[in-house]
Amino acid sequence: MKQKDVFYAVDSPELAEASEKAQSTFKYFWRELWWDNRRMIPALDFSCVKVAFSQNDSSGKPEVEFMWINEVEFDGVYIEGILINQPEKLTNVKEGDSVKITLEELKDWIYSVEGKAYGGYTVHVLRSNMGKIKRMIHDKAWGLDFGDSKNILVAFDQEKHPENLIDHPMNVNMEDSLKNYLTQNPGEVTKKDEFGYTMLHREAIAGNRGCVEVILEMGADKDAKTNSGFTAYDFAKKMGWDHLVEVLK
Repeated sequence: MKQKDVFYAVDSPELAEASEKAQSTFKYFWRELWWDNRRMIPALDFSCVKVAFSQNDSSGKPEVEFMWINEVEFDGVYIEGILINQPEKLTNVKEGDSVKITLEELKDWIYSVEGKAYGGYTVHVLRSNMGKIKRMIHDKAWGLDFGDSKNILVAFDQEKHPENLIDHPMNVNMEDSLKNYLTQNPGEVTKKDEFGYTMLHREAIAGNRGCVEVILEMGADKDAKTNSGFTAYDFAKKMGWDHLVEVLK
């Protein structure tokens, strides 16, 4: 993306509907980031999340700008990242600020692999309202192949491998190495971080059934709760990972 102004957008019913779709599919965005952070060499060109920022003007009327954050982290409840745009009108936020929102406040998400865009629901709405020339200029500014706006992709290579919508290919190949690791480091199975999250919680949020099954086999407590009271089952259900719900129930 060569022009930061391509990030800006106005609100509309079509964009609101697009944001709802983005919220319901955010799990795929997070799953891809989860695995990319574990790769020796990252595969993603970039990844970012759209957020609505607001401030009342002198008359008390709210002004809203839709901007993007990157360096995204997610704990099953809150999405955190760094604002990568400089606001045009707002003065209560600036480029480089830390941002924290709930999943319900998410407006959009997008990531790219090998120049191909995944997600970007609101971007597709904006593109569909452009003429051919303007759309070409827009896409060149992003430097992406957005594909078909009527068939928005969410999981890497899903057209050739629709099974990727259920399990990430890295998850399928990870089971043996994870089992070996936990055999040598059994304490990791029940270890909690400062927020009370176990390995089981994190893998459930990312929708990794194979890893979840291995961790359970190695003795994890499926009823373990975070400091905020969430079990791995709670996260799987909240994220809509149906293939994990029965495993963790």
